[in-house]
Amino acid sequence: MGLKLGVLGIDHGHIFGMLAGMKAQGAVCAQYWTDGPAVTEAKFNEVFPEVARVADRRAILDADVDMVLISAVPADRAALAIEAMEAGKDVMVDKPGCTTLEQLEAVQACVERTGRIWSVNFSERFEVRSAVKASELVAAGAVGRVIQVVTLAPHKQNLKTRPDWYFQRERYGGILTDIGSHQVDQFLHFTGSTEVSVAHAMVENTTMPEHPGFQDFGEMTLVGDRGHGYLRLDWFTPDGLPTWGDGRLFILGTEGTIECRKYTDIGQPHRTDNLYLVNGTRNEYIDCRDVELPYFRLLTEDVKARSYTACPQEHTFRTMQIAITAQMKAEGK
Repeated sequence: MGLKLGVLGIDHGHIFGMLAGMKAQGAVCAQYWTDGPAVTEAKFNEVFPEVARVADRRAILDADVDMVLISAVPADRAALAIEAMEAGKDVMVDKPGCTTLEQLEAVQACVERTGRIWSVNFSERFEVRSAVKASELVAAGAVGRVIQVVTLAPHKQNLKTRPDWYFQRERYGGILTDIGSHQVDQFLHFTGSTEVSVAHAMVENTTMPEHPGFQDFGEMTLVGDRGHGYLRLDWFTPDGLPTWGDGRLFILGTEGTIECRKYTDIGQPHRTDNLYLVNGTRNEYIDCRDVELPYFRLLTEDVKARSYTACPQEHTFRTMQIAITAQMKAEGK
């Protein structure tokens, strides 16, 4: 029998992939709540007409629901997750799962107290087939021991569709906390590092002085006990690209390299999920469009079995701790 879901917050478009991914595993969702108007709401109602809006989120928290999906404004996600876990629900939250170290500590304490699952959907790995294939290849030893991970995460600004909170530093958490958490997740996953220091971090606003809280460029350099990383984020993707960003993942190993051109391949007919592998015996392009995405299936099984096969809980905590620490370092805090 499928899981019963509820939704708290639809402020970010990632809610579409989150809910669709769980529904594909047989989950059902009857209700959603969101705090005030959301730019996604008209489309959400069109895509998920069977999900009715409720005026009070207690209607969801008090209902017979297994898991709550949260895609509220980033600064509000931790408090909503804690409410849900205290009500006996497991949680899948959009990244970033929290925006401050204090929020993270409160979430960690709640997980320990309640035994609930707090899963942050790092969609740039969980919902990208080429990244999943890269995981399989690395696990099989195709590139030897991973030495370095480089991620490039350019985004289109799409200013006409952005709500006010998108420009407010305290609401979205800063560029390294927000979209940078995707990149930290990949660095930790592919290197296997558990002890990490932030060697360098910077952020800046180069294009919008009228929005002093906005950050359109950020970078961090990480030194782990099992590998190194350089992670770059920006909002400079030009309109000529046929998708929202040209995300790249580069994995350097002792015996080979992998490059994932996740969302397109510049100069070629538009095609997603491209992987390039070079090692001692192989020099090839791999089309990953048919690779299974296991996250939603594994998370469904985890909720039922009380396990952590989709993503270890400590990995999720560590990812947010590093991303927030890098953001603070970049801002001199």
